[in-house]
Amino acid sequence: MIDYEKLGAFYLGKAYDPAAGRLAEEPLLYDSKDLTTHAVCVGMTGSGKTGLCLTMLEEAAIDGIPAIAIDPKGDIANLALRFPQLQPQDFEPWVDAAEAARKNVSVAQLAAATATKWREGLAEWQQEPARIERFRAAAAVDIYTPGATTGLALSVLRSFAPPPDLANMDPAALRERINGVTAGLLGLIGRDADPLQSRDHILIANIIDAGWRDGQTLDMPSLINRIQKPPFDKVGAFDLETFYPASERTQLAMSINNLLASPGFSAWMQGAALDVQQLLFGMDGKPRIAVISIAHLGDAERMFVVTLILNELIAWMRRQSGTGALRALLYMDEIFGFFPPSANPPSKVPMLTLLKQARAFGVGCILATQNPVDLDYKGLSNCGTWFIGRLQTERDKQRVVEGLQSALAGSSEFDKGQIDSLISQLEQRVFFMRNVHDDAPLLFKSRWALSYLRGPLTGAEITRVMQGQRAVEPAAAANIAAPLATAVAATGTAARPNVPAGVKEYFLGALPGDGAIVYRPMLLGRAKLHFVDSKRSVDQWSTLQIAAPLNDDGSDALWDEAANIDPALGDAPTTGATFADLPAAALRSKSYDQYGKSLAANLYEKRRAIVFGCRELGQHSNPDETESDFRARLAHTAREQRDAAVAELRKKYADRASKLQDSLRRAEDKVEVQKSQVTQQKMQTALSVGAGILGALLGRRRVTAGNIGRVVTAARSASRIGREKDDVTRASESAEVLRSRLADLERECAAEIDRLGADLDASTIALERTELAPRKSDIAIGEIALLWMPFRKGSDGFPAPAYQR
Repeated sequence: MIDYEKLGAFYLGKAYDPAAGRLAEEPLLYDSKDLTTHAVCVGMTGSGKTGLCLTMLEEAAIDGIPAIAIDPKGDIANLALRFPQLQPQDFEPWVDAAEAARKNVSVAQLAAATATKWREGLAEWQQEPARIERFRAAAAVDIYTPGATTGLALSVLRSFAPPPDLANMDPAALRERINGVTAGLLGLIGRDADPLQSRDHILIANIIDAGWRDGQTLDMPSLINRIQKPPFDKVGAFDLETFYPASERTQLAMSINNLLASPGFSAWMQGAALDVQQLLFGMDGKPRIAVISIAHLGDAERMFVVTLILNELIAWMRRQSGTGALRALLYMDEIFGFFPPSANPPSKVPMLTLLKQARAFGVGCILATQNPVDLDYKGLSNCGTWFIGRLQTERDKQRVVEGLQSALAGSSEFDKGQIDSLISQLEQRVFFMRNVHDDAPLLFKSRWALSYLRGPLTGAEITRVMQGQRAVEPAAAANIAAPLATAVAATGTAARPNVPAGVKEYFLGALPGDGAIVYRPMLLGRAKLHFVDSKRSVDQWSTLQIAAPLNDDGSDALWDEAANIDPALGDAPTTGATFADLPAAALRSKSYDQYGKSLAANLYEKRRAIVFGCRELGQHSNPDETESDFRARLAHTAREQRDAAVAELRKKYADRASKLQDSLRRAEDKVEVQKSQVTQQKMQTALSVGAGILGALLGRRRVTAGNIGRVVTAARSASRIGREKDDVTRASESAEVLRSRLADLERECAAEIDRLGADLDASTIALERTELAPRKSDIAIGEIALLWMPFRKGSDGFPAPAYQR
């Protein structure tokens, strides 16, 4: 069994000799840190491109590295087909019945043949079925289908929320994010998205910017309302009406409203929030592979989703600490159309930002395509590793070679003719790899995949494979607790109450659905809490936004029943909605001062921050950090420490190994010298004996003393041959001892590295749990406002929440 299970190394396959047509004995191991400089993989259909990329995702998961995989074709969903037992019944639901019919066999027979094929394929690459179980245990595979309910639902509403680090965000980065969101939305309704020329783009971008700077999350209804009545009077040097008259703004609002009102759009607003942290890590802190399937979407919808995901990933990335280790992966199975050379679609800017900046944060990108012609190779020059598989046309090959030449500009090692020749010899699953971290390019054949690569999964098949999968909860407790929802019961409906001018009103976004909306009142409370613990080096402010029901007479809020909220908050109700009665006390502005005082008292008495501590790694969680997020952070810290310790160990053992290798080289040289001497002695003996005998037989008619002397000398030489052979044996034994010592040293190093991996496993590290009370003098109560919650009449006749759960 070959040894490829090394920490921080991906088993990709084996080096390939095209002239001899054979594979090397040793596995090809790829340093995971090399992916922080990104990779691009190019190959035609059938080249094995997708299989290679999926094996990299498998290796990353086994090493504890999460990934987001954007899947335009349905192939990446194959990662969920993992069958450790490799039984025919495992494969039977997934084999192609049409293929069985073409082969004139039953589905069961094809499944049995497929199981045998997979078992033999893994064995050929020295992989035990237990490695599939290891992959399954290492990471969950979740398949999301935005805009559809076939897989796990994914809501895009969160993408209209301001970035958490807005105050510290670079202005250029903020503009990029707003432009990306705006362009993607306009693409959905088929409008021009040029950020400099399009009035639609400029107006919506300014609306989002204004809302975010006010700390407001915009949902679709509030965006429509603000398009009709923007929160500003001028755009640049022009007044609003000159720049974009109200009648024309109404047409834009109508287009977005038509999108919102379309029957299929409700699926876009359901499910887990588009939160990168939750996509990458489970509640237990274990890594995930989040497959975002977009095969069912149209071109504009795909662009919208990809742009949002890239922008969210950038925002998450910039909140992480810098690192040299690989923290997470982004894989996109087909970038054709999303990264063109001259056009500037909404996806291009964030993708280029990732290629240029993600390395500093340990985020690696793997970009693949089977269409190598229309790509921005200047942008792809940021990729440090190129995997090139079989290409369909000579034009494709020349374009890729030119792109590779651009990526390696200035390198003395680039030989266009040699690379052209190597690429022309590629077979299925054989790839040309150029890694800037290696000395030279090479050819290799990719290993057999652990997952069953059966081809694209249909929507129905995605539903089947995701049955029983737990959907990811929205990121920041966006759900309103069920007990709280029942606490807002009120009697009667009426027109919207007239609240005092000093009382701010907000409206929770309503989901599309049948039936009229009835708004019920609650209180919104915003506060900042200061948690300090010098022993644990905690000194942090925590921001709070909660919703609580009013008591019966409205004299106070039931802050004990409050829940954290983070969905969209608008400033206008849905058209045609009615309102529940508002208690009289809530119609007096001075009541809100009392609500704020009772909130402060409640927070001091009952609000606690849970802080988790890890002695082994010397770290503590932040007051607003969940255990799962803390474990995910610990996992990366452990990986950084592990990589550093492994590098130190390898350096330590390298010195000892180098000395042994020098001794082994000298011993092997001595063996060769001794063998040479034996051969030389044999030749001299043979010549001496031959000369003596020939001299006696041919040179003279009688045997002389000289002839006898030469024969005697030859006999003595023959006796020395035995001694020389003994010297060879002793030298060989010495070399074998050194080889054994070198092998023992390598095993000792591997054992120490394995112990490091076990000692630094964040999922098994015990955590200490501590509750911290906020400092009374540092409880800052912010806004206390009236929050209207949308309800509809349910099927049972009782009011049911109509907001995002």
